[in-house]
Amino acid sequence: MTVGLCLITWNEMTGCKNDIPQIDKTKFDQVYCIDGGSTDGTVEYLESQGIKVYKQTKKGLNQACIDGVNYCTCDAFVFYHPKGTIPVEDIYKFRELFEEGYDFVVGSRMMKDSYNEEDSKLIRPRKWFVLGMGLLAKILFKREGNTIWDTLHGFRGMTVKTFKMLKISNFDPSIDIEMVCRSYKYKVKRIEFPTQERPRLAGETHFKAFQTGKKLLKYIWWEMRRKG
Repeated sequence: MTVGLCLITWNEMTGCKNDIPQIDKTKFDQVYCIDGGSTDGTVEYLESQGIKVYKQTKKGLNQACIDGVNYCTCDAFVFYHPKGTIPVEDIYKFRELFEEGYDFVVGSRMMKDSYNEEDSKLIRPRKWFVLGMGLLAKILFKREGNTIWDTLHGFRGMTVKTFKMLKISNFDPSIDIEMVCRSYKYKVKRIEFPTQERPRLAGETHFKAFQTGKKLLKYIWWEMRRKG
């Protein structure tokens, strides 16, 4: 099986300078990037490191990921957001799980031996929302197989054939939970493994919690009525 590493970026110069030098590119059959319009030198830096950068065709995280699959020349891909938040060595864990027969793999911050950046706090609204969405997706769509609890983590991988079968929409920014919900509907063989999340090295999240939460709940309602 061939596996590609797809970087998703939008003004992540600091994170890229931290993560990219640590990546052993020989462990992947393709290493490339989908960029959302960076103006901070991210694109130029990645190209200086020998990484092919494609400008995403339309705005939105869903489109960035769809483009990532369209540019993938391998059997499977790993989405990785180089923000300095996830241990680089975890990107190498996907290949073995793909070769074991899993079509959908998620690096989880919500299971035993994992760590979420809110775990040191008493009040954990972001983590609780993710777990709540995981429970909702499970109740509504899961009929068999493993549960994916980290429904909103972009650190994940899938076989290209499976991704195309799921017919991911442009209901932005549904991509992470949509991959989970659709994997339940299509009975995709799936698994998650623990990873350790740290605070991002620089910049702010592109997805504000309240507004994003409302959009994701609207997506769930839409998916419930979706045909196919």
